[in-house]
Amino acid sequence: MIESPTIAPPQAAVPRGRALRQGLAANPLLTVGAAIVLLIVVVAIFAPLIAPFPGDAGTATNPFEVLKAPSAAHWFGTDQVGRDIFSRVLFGARVSPVIAIIVLVIACLVGVPLGVAAGFLGGWVDELIMRVTDVFLAFPPLLLALALAAVLPASLTSVTIAIAAVWWPWYVRLIRGQAASVAGRPYVEACRALGISRLRIIFRHILPNSITPVLVQVSLDVGGVILTASALSFLGLGAQDPVPDWGLMVSEGQRYFTPDWWLVTFPGLVILMTAFAFNLLGDGLRDLLDPKRSFLL
Repeated sequence: MIESPTIAPPQAAVPRGRALRQGLAANPLLTVGAAIVLLIVVVAIFAPLIAPFPGDAGTATNPFEVLKAPSAAHWFGTDQVGRDIFSRVLFGARVSPVIAIIVLVIACLVGVPLGVAAGFLGGWVDELIMRVTDVFLAFPPLLLALALAAVLPASLTSVTIAIAAVWWPWYVRLIRGQAASVAGRPYVEACRALGISRLRIIFRHILPNSITPVLVQVSLDVGGVILTASALSFLGLGAQDPVPDWGLMVSEGQRYFTPDWWLVTFPGLVILMTAFAFNLLGDGLRDLLDPKRSFLL
């Protein structure tokens, strides 16, 4: 007698909280990156309370404390005008990461709608948007940002505008492919056949099913934007003294690097740590949100 095959009962859905804990446990580097990013956020918020010399983040000068090596009184030493470098590094968490966030918000506000329009509408709209995008992508991002920042007054606003102007094309190309893929799926074709408006299709189906790679890319790009902004400030095109910008601190300290190594070392290490933390966070989010590997999906 032929036995009928047994059908396994469906597995119960894993609660989101438990799934998130499983995802974090499976990817400890994500936890490390998120912890460092959280620390940077806390430092940025409470810098006036944490910094031992809050006035040194501004125009204060201390002629009798010039170029002091790291000590119990000044953990990171002092700079060429006697300001506490540790205090300025803490306040710098309010500058470089904030610039990165503003740049990426602008880049997404410009790039995401254009990419969705190109992928969903296709035709001449796609050709026009992608050809303009290709023009911007033809130039190395740092060189184009450098050229734009050079024609603007040296300031944090100029750096933000220059970097945002060269960053949005990457998001156009990224989400355009996702939107084009979703637009060809049967349920989207069914919506079109039912006469549902294009805007409703975009906001109900195209955008929600295309945005995940953008969120991952944003977390990965924070470190790159911080490095780019620091490079422009290092070249004198960004923040100006006494703004406690990490890149500007490295630029000013490189003239005294021998023998006063601490002026460059500590701001440089903070830039490296911040970029590394956001890269860990981005890699972890990519794994966490991957439908083939994720505990959440």
